[in-house]
Amino acid sequence: MHRISTLLFGLLFIFSCQNTSIDDQSEAAKAPFIWDNANVYFVLTDRFYNGDPSNDNSYGRQQDGAVNRSYFGGDIRGIIEKLEEGYFEELGITAIWTTPVFENIHGSTDEGTGLTYAYHGYWVKDFTTIDKNLGTMADYKELVEKAHARGIRVLMDVIINHTGPVTDIDTQWPDEWVRTEPSCTYNNFKTTVECTLVDNLPDIRTESNEDVELPEFLVEKWKNEGRYEQEIQELDNFFASTGHPRAPRFYIIKWLTDYVRELGIDGFRVDTVKHTEPSVWAELFAEAVKAFRDWKQNNPDAVLDDNEFYMVGEVYGYAIQHGQLFDMGDSLVNFYENGFQALINFSLKDNGKWEAEKIFSEYSQILHGELSAQSTLNYISSHDDGSPLDPKRINVFDAATKLLLAPGASQVYYGDETARKLIVEGAEGDANLRDPMNWQELETSAEKNGYVVSDVYKHYSKLGKFRRDHPAVGAGVHTPLNSSPYTFRRSLAKGDLKDDVVVVLGDTKQPVNVAGVFEEGTLITDYYSGLTSTVKEGTVQFQTTSDHLLLGVK
Repeated sequence: MHRISTLLFGLLFIFSCQNTSIDDQSEAAKAPFIWDNANVYFVLTDRFYNGDPSNDNSYGRQQDGAVNRSYFGGDIRGIIEKLEEGYFEELGITAIWTTPVFENIHGSTDEGTGLTYAYHGYWVKDFTTIDKNLGTMADYKELVEKAHARGIRVLMDVIINHTGPVTDIDTQWPDEWVRTEPSCTYNNFKTTVECTLVDNLPDIRTESNEDVELPEFLVEKWKNEGRYEQEIQELDNFFASTGHPRAPRFYIIKWLTDYVRELGIDGFRVDTVKHTEPSVWAELFAEAVKAFRDWKQNNPDAVLDDNEFYMVGEVYGYAIQHGQLFDMGDSLVNFYENGFQALINFSLKDNGKWEAEKIFSEYSQILHGELSAQSTLNYISSHDDGSPLDPKRINVFDAATKLLLAPGASQVYYGDETARKLIVEGAEGDANLRDPMNWQELETSAEKNGYVVSDVYKHYSKLGKFRRDHPAVGAGVHTPLNSSPYTFRRSLAKGDLKDDVVVVLGDTKQPVNVAGVFEEGTLITDYYSGLTSTVKEGTVQFQTTSDHLLLGVK
């Protein structure tokens, strides 16, 4: 394993006789990737970038949805184009999470917020193929390969809890597959799991071990597409080799893990986790681990590292302060014991209003205490959280600093880095959070709310590269060093991996004491200004105008 002897993470002033500028385009430190420090870019594919306009109206979908509720044209090809441009690398992104890519229902429905199409990807019709609005399996394979070539992992968003709604042109799955009532009341485990999240969102009978036949509409569809025999043979082989019953959940587990075995998907982001029996996720994880190992064995030249398959869960309402246990009303559930290495942390968008030291110290204490074998994925805005940290995009720099320097993994929601608006005139509910990516504002360096959009992107870039190059940022132990200016250290010692960083937020004009962190004579880089300085008499100092110092060995 690659060894980093003394890495200093911080926003720090370095004292030296000379300050030397470094080439910002120089090769990044080859720090080993660990999921506990991941910087994940979450992209709602349809709203990101349109790389192939020819697929915009697949399946006869129309532009007659309510505000922000039709398909807009973003696709996998668009993500690939931005990947090739170096967009994600420049942000220091180490993993890309896309909304579900499976073929979704073709029609539209109104859940009470206006006519809506399945642009978000969570209304699945066929788990075995890519939605044509988003592209093809060849596109998805290319995305994974090109991401891996840049050292970026790919997270697949998966669903087992429900199918897509029924529409005038989309058939309901058979009753032995799904329930359509009662609606969830969320009072206890049963009324959260054995129920439908909303009306007309059929709930998969994940508790059932009864054999079921394939839905007739899938049989007819696959026959029309000329792949029925192949799909049946694969299913027969799966059930024969695993011994699982032909119950609904195991069909879906087979279909989901096929993508891992064929493409080398690095991990799953699992949707609606608390609405399904926890044991289902342990079953999914076990099959995904086998599939990932098979892919590695079959593709030795494409393997990035020895990391096992990764799963992060969306337990809606889970906060890092909950530790291992989540309260379901009548029971406490440990999802970490059921296949998850991390859970999405829903509390940073509230905790972000605290002072940085309170956030960092509390998160570090939990992550290196009760959650010492697990992690969390922090965010400040998301696709379905109507209470983001900074809804009007006023305090974008402070929000970014707290997100990207908080212990745990980080999730950048598309447009966080460009101050994309989260309040859209005429939009209802979560459609506010899903406006198209504001590429023009970034490209023209537009001014808004007293700042320049391109400066926000640069801020995310500097923080992101610092995190990417130094595993201690997200995975290390946090230690405050000074209150004024606010200075802290992160230290990581994991096997052969050793990493230390120092960060200064505030007054960066004075020398910073780094004795005990960096050895005398060590060349230190400030990742924010790009300046370097050598440790002399235990201190470093930079001639910079920034109020951030991100210090480490490059």
